[in-house]
Amino acid sequence: MKLGVFMVLFGGRKLEDALDYVASKGLKAVEIGTGGHPGNAHCNPAELLDNPAALKNFKNAVESRGLMISALSCHGNPLHPQKDIAKGFHDDFVKTVELAEKLEVPVVNTFSGCPGDHEDAKYPNWPVAPWPNDFQEILKWQWENKVIPYWTEWGKFAADRNVKVGLELHGGFSVHTPATLLRLREAAGEVIGANLDPSHMWWQGIDPVQAIHILGREGAIHHFHAKDTTIDPINVNKHGVTDMQDYTNMLDRAWQFRSVGYGHDNKTWADIMSALRLVGYDYVVSIEHEDGLMSVEEGFSKAVQNLQQVLIEEPLGDMWWV
Repeated sequence: MKLGVFMVLFGGRKLEDALDYVASKGLKAVEIGTGGHPGNAHCNPAELLDNPAALKNFKNAVESRGLMISALSCHGNPLHPQKDIAKGFHDDFVKTVELAEKLEVPVVNTFSGCPGDHEDAKYPNWPVAPWPNDFQEILKWQWENKVIPYWTEWGKFAADRNVKVGLELHGGFSVHTPATLLRLREAAGEVIGANLDPSHMWWQGIDPVQAIHILGREGAIHHFHAKDTTIDPINVNKHGVTDMQDYTNMLDRAWQFRSVGYGHDNKTWADIMSALRLVGYDYVVSIEHEDGLMSVEEGFSKAVQNLQQVLIEEPLGDMWWV
């Protein structure tokens, strides 16, 4: 496996400066935002798709520093009930897939999206309980009329271009657990897989190691994010795991995102890396930073140090006693 970083961390730096900094830390891969919520500070697909020289220069900027692009990321909600909002996220996805094909990047990361509860809805509706029965009816309508049709069509669009879709399992979206990912994958095909982020598993009460086994046995992990979560034992009893407080209200929140090693110890992260290796994942571990208690540089550096201690970069090969 290779250690990489989600370059949105360094959106305030010029691409070349950010790449130099990443390479200086000994990393081997970068995940680059191309639109949607991550923005496109380092990579505007519309500009690169129409300019072969610019495309070549962009690719050379990465490769000349000994780096690879693990994924292009355009997280958004292409199923948003407001059509103009949905179209913006959808267009970002389409252009990102087209760019990934040209750059020979194998994965595009995004969210599954979340529809409204009927055709004329204004806002997404994320059901989280099976009763009252209205919620089951909403969920059935969403999956049968929006989620499955969209990803069946646009998953094929990606597959036809040799690009896999890595859906981040994130609360608030239709695909947010291993089970919902596998449900969509069964309907839309193996092009659909997870951009698995342990931080989103922990706050939902899911053990990331078990999530890796569940998805990995199906070959359904396309990409992996490295981000940690800490759960406050007092606040979680007050607000529950679906805490709706702003992320900046850190003192009172039930949980918060942390840099790798600041929510769970290195043994836990070693178990995660071992699980990835066991299920055959041999791609990139991409560091993401959303730690409100650390600067970007500090959080990134600490994550690199901790992951370099536990990352299994090469398989051991044949065992001597076999």
